[in-house]
Amino acid sequence: MSTDAATHTWPELAGGLYDALTGRNAEITYDFQNMEVHVPAKTGGQSVQHAHWKLNGVLKIRTRDTSQGT
Repeated sequence: MSTDAATHTWPELAGGLYDALTGRNAEITYDFQNMEVHVPAKTGGQSVQHAHWKLNGVLKIRTRDTSQGT
C-alpha cells in the first residue's frame, strides 16, 4: 500500500498493515475485554438481522513470508 493512497475502510487498513508486516516476523496482539459486535447476517446494506458477538480474550495475528522457506 503506497503512503499517498487513502484508506477508507477497516479491511483496507487491516490488509495494508498485514502486507507491511509480512516477512518481518511481526506479531499483532489484540486484547478484547467485553467488546460487543453486531455482525450483519448477510452482506449488503439491506441486512436487518444481526448476530451478537461478545469477545473476551486475546487474538494474535502473526505474519511470515513463506516464499523464503520455513
